[in-house]
Amino acid sequence: MVPTGERTDVRLANHAWEALMTAHSALMSVFGAEGMWGDISMREYDVLYTLSKADAPLKICDVQSGVLLSQPALSRMLDRLEQRGLVSKHPDPEDRRAVRISLTEAGAALQRRVGLAHAKSVAREVGGALTADELQDLARLCGKLAGR
Repeated sequence: MVPTGERTDVRLANHAWEALMTAHSALMSVFGAEGMWGDISMREYDVLYTLSKADAPLKICDVQSGVLLSQPALSRMLDRLEQRGLVSKHPDPEDRRAVRISLTEAGAALQRRVGLAHAKSVAREVGGALTADELQDLARLCGKLAGR
């Protein structure tokens, strides 16, 4: 947040935004070209990863907050992942109209296997380009942008 009385430099803010989006695009291209994904797309992995971080089954809206998918696209993806035996749906005990989603054993195993390879790629690409202090700064700044 900009301190009271200070003006945001529009050009600088947009330059920073463009740099962030360019870095994201470049990294996603590198990660997408790697062979770790097998029968799962990066977006499907993202859903499995989001579910893997939860202590309990999640509502669809909670899964959606962790991924870059619209609610209809996410619902269709969850149906496909369920058909493949990677996620399961459970009635929501608090809302009979809603369901909660969790990983199956097969989904958790796939997430761990792909996640290990992906983590190594992230370490290579991001960790190889930045110092430890820069990585800490990047995490802090991104957290600040995300409102944490």
